[in-house]
Amino acid sequence: MSAWRKTSAGETYTDEEIQARLQAELPRWYVEDGWLRRKYKTSGWKATLMVVNTVGHLAEAAWHHPDLTVSYAFVVVKLVTHSAKGITDKDFALAAKIEEVVMWQPGAAEPRVLEGTPDDPRFKYLKYD
Repeated sequence: MSAWRKTSAGETYTDEEIQARLQAELPRWYVEDGWLRRKYKTSGWKATLMVVNTVGHLAEAAWHHPDLTVSYAFVVVKLVTHSAKGITDKDFALAAKIEEVVMWQPGAAEPRVLEGTPDDPRFKYLKYD
């Protein structure tokens, strides 16, 4: 028996399915009050605005709009598919893209011309997990 709930906006996940997907795919995201959530910690206002603008661009491009809580040194992203009255594949897909882009850093697989933010508190803007 499927635990999906079919709606005109897509199929919503049960609480158990959400927890399983979060654990497997998005371990830093959590569910609270029916929303997928993630808190991104920053070094201050300028960095917070960079995160907000990044999330805004991705959400607009995806045409799926999160709620945001914005403070001096953090951003909370909240996702739910309003038309489905629950969490759907749209929420997981946008959460994964937000996570990928916001937490991206140059690594060994990147061209060495991208050196990354210096390991100096004056330049660190995001608290990477």
